[in-house]
Amino acid sequence: HYPCSKRECRRAERRWKKDKLHVFYEILKESWRRYQRILKAEKTRYLKEKIVQNLNKPRVLFKSIDSILNSPQSSCLEASSVVPLIKKQNLDTTILANYRPISKLPFFSKILEKIVFTQFQSYLDTNGILETFQSGFKAFHSTETALLRVFNDLLLTTDHGDSVILVLLDLTAAFDTIDHAILISRLEHCVGIRETALQWFRSYLSDRYFSVKLGDSTSSIAPLLCGVPQGSVLGPLLFSLYLLPLGNIFKRHGISYHFYADDSQIYLPLRRDANGSLTPLLECLKDIKTWMSFNFLNLNEEKTEIIVFGPSRVCDSTPINLGSLQQYAKPVVTNLGIKIDSEFKLDKQINMVVKSCFYQLRLLAKMKPILSFNIFEQVIHAFISNRLDYCNALYIGVNQISLSCIQLVQNAAARLLTGTRKHEHITPILASLHWLPVYFRIHFKILMFVFKSLNGLAPQYISELLHIYTPSRSLRSGDQLRLNVPRTRLKTRGNRSFSAVA
Repeated sequence: HYPCSKRECRRAERRWKKDKLHVFYEILKESWRRYQRILKAEKTRYLKEKIVQNLNKPRVLFKSIDSILNSPQSSCLEASSVVPLIKKQNLDTTILANYRPISKLPFFSKILEKIVFTQFQSYLDTNGILETFQSGFKAFHSTETALLRVFNDLLLTTDHGDSVILVLLDLTAAFDTIDHAILISRLEHCVGIRETALQWFRSYLSDRYFSVKLGDSTSSIAPLLCGVPQGSVLGPLLFSLYLLPLGNIFKRHGISYHFYADDSQIYLPLRRDANGSLTPLLECLKDIKTWMSFNFLNLNEEKTEIIVFGPSRVCDSTPINLGSLQQYAKPVVTNLGIKIDSEFKLDKQINMVVKSCFYQLRLLAKMKPILSFNIFEQVIHAFISNRLDYCNALYIGVNQISLSCIQLVQNAAARLLTGTRKHEHITPILASLHWLPVYFRIHFKILMFVFKSLNGLAPQYISELLHIYTPSRSLRSGDQLRLNVPRTRLKTRGNRSFSAVA
């Protein structure tokens, strides 16, 4: 069809040039559209055949794709369509800062990126180059593992009688302000990329173009002079490598830290002399701002939040003097989607989850008549169980009243699914559905993290919290796998840490 369509298009063009009639111009336009559709379909078919033929030959596949991308006709593969997406549905749509720019890249370009990503990730893992305390865009890492480690450190510090200050930092348009020259220098000197591989990354970052699409309207094409595209395969990994020197600043000042993508959290124990203890933190924040300025990153001070944790007697009787940081202090902060209060009660978080789940249940009740039992159960797991299970490892040790509120949500979901009446006993219903009650789901999550830590399926910063117990002399229980339990003082602090409950 492709040759015939091309000949038809040329005939229509010659006829229009000869007679200059409007009807022949319309025929030419229609022929050209048909030719473009057929050409696009033929390109797609050819690319699919190449991928299928070399699916188990990554070297051949890489060379095939790379040769096409480096051809004179490859400029279209370096162009991206940027679609602004609102970050949250309840945000003001007239404020541009509430949108996240997502780059829609050509399919073939993403295939090539995936091949490079697999080899590059293997190189980084083998040489231990990636930041240990970066939980974004990494296998076995998540927001829950990040919060589990941070919570563990905060609980143990306050259990020892010290207060601890937590600072949450956020970057503005972090992916869009990355300087390409600095990134290439980082890849060469910090990562060890050389010669052909470095030249490939330089080619990948240069000569890129983008256009913005909003609804049916599309802007004109403009050059992409900085940043890595959000929505690309390599973008998040390159961003993590761009931030590599930032961890050295925290280490130099002796401050604990954790990253999740462009969200940073740093925490520092506060001794009795609070003013003296804040000096390393203030100097560290100053160095961070300087480093970000030199690296074209912008710290979003509007989203900077500070919270102080400590034994309740310290919080009540001796308020901490934060000096210039007082303007950022809050009694409750939102850390990776979890509302955290200064006493680790998590009641604000639980109330938010309960309110959200009951709202979803009211909406789901309207869908029940049109869905089968199995499908409706999957819908409940998607909209309710996921909310109940998100970071529920942090709920260990919270008061029973808060847990009972979460249990009410699960009970209501089970009653809605099975049609059980309000006053009927719910425990047999949960058992028949094979739904673990909330209390046991929390402990199951802890056991799952323990299993993953002992079998190399968890982040290093989680695995290093667990230590195998080795008896000083031979015992009958010596062949059993047992863990050391750290000494703790307070049920509401140290007893809730992951290293203690594991």
